[in-house]
Formats: sequence, C-alpha cells, structure tokens
Amino acid sequence: MQHVLNCGNAGSCHGGSGAAVYQWIKSLGETGVAYDTNNPYVACSKESTDGFCGPWTQEGNGDCKPENVARTCSTFEQMGGKCVGLDHYPNASIAEFGSVQGADNMAKEIFARGPIACGIDAAPILNYTSGIATGKGAGIDHIISIIGWNKDADSGKSYWIVRNSWGEFYGDLGYVYVEKGNNALMLEEMCNWATPAAFTTDNFPCDEGGENCEPGPDGRSARYVDPGRKHM
Repeated sequence: MQHVLNCGNAGSCHGGSGAAVYQWIKSLGETGVAYDTNNPYVACSKESTDGFCGPWTQEGNGDCKPENVARTCSTFEQMGGKCVGLDHYPNASIAEFGSVQGADNMAKEIFARGPIACGIDAAPILNYTSGIATGKGAGIDHIISIIGWNKDADSGKSYWIVRNSWGEFYGDLGYVYVEKGNNALMLEEMCNWATPAAFTTDNFPCDEGGENCEPGPDGRSARYVDPGRKHM
C-alpha cells in the first residue's frame, strides 16, 4: 500500500519487513491504514529514482503528509481544481500479528485465520506463465500472500496458491503456484500473519473535491457532521 511506503518506516520499494509493516499498522490504533483506493499504489517510495519515480519524488509525493495518505482531487484540476488530503478516510487496523514458518504450521494458520504474507525468491518466477514453480531459490527478495493450497491431479504435487502484487497481467491473473512442502523459492522460511481489528464498512461521505473532509487551518476538521448517520 502506498500509505505504508509513504509513512510506515517499515521499508521501501527496495526492501523491507512484513512483520514491521504489521507492527506499524497496529501502532496506528483506530486510525488504521488507508484503503488502496484512498491513495493508489504506484510502486514508488521517496528514495526511488527509476522511471517516473524521480519526478514523482521531487514533487513530494513520497512524503508522509495528509494528501499522501488519503486524497481526492476535484474535477478539472488543470483548470483550477486541487488535490487535498482527507482528515477521515476508510481504513483498517490490526488486532494481533506474529510469525510462522514450515509448511504444516503455515497451512494450519491459513486454515484457521486466512492468508499469510511470506518472503520469496522472486528471480525464478519473473517470467512465470503456468505450472508449479519448484526451484530452491537463492535469497528472499520479495513478499507475497499465500491464500491456500491444492494438489495437481496429474503430477500429484501439492502447491501453494500465491497471490503476487505485480498485476493481473502476470501469471494466472496475478497468481503463481509454488510447490508445497520442500521450501521451494524459500517460501516456507519467513511468513507473517495478522488478524484484523476495526475496519471501515460505513464511510463518512466526502465531497468529490474534499471540501467537507479537508482539515481546516487549525488542524481541526472542516467537515460537517450529520448526527443521524453512522461514521467510522
């Protein structure tokens, strides 16, 4: 999430720690981490210089400030509109987090509480198109999510169902399958789990230009409050 890169101090586009991300989100308490739609992921962090990230960084887009946590831009920004940070935004918080390793323990955790985040050697799967990845790997350099496991009917091999972060153009609509039980691609060495606490299901409705959700000059909210509506 871009909110994490901009504010989390848990890593950058060039490396980080899954456990540190969960620890940071938990430290936010009820404020929580912003949903992706508040500030879409652009694969840049403030030290990035590759591609469009250089100009993006120079404009201050990687700094931790309200508009880089959750923002909205009014229509026709180029004709006088503006982008503003929101003082209230849809978010999620963490109740507990921890680590797990080994195929059996990982499967138990997924079965009990859902997907886990794991380190992986991404080099062998850069050009993945189909099948089950089985290479041993040389070093962890990427984090993915494991959502479950299955068994291939033809080969009899068990495999992890891995959700990558490179987009739906990659692999099987964004997924890659990695052999389960032999630490293929070092996938079974460094995993983390987290359980959700509060998360937004009924948001405060902000105007398209953010006028009713923009922090005032004194730092206090400029938004109106409708006492008849539930808020975050």
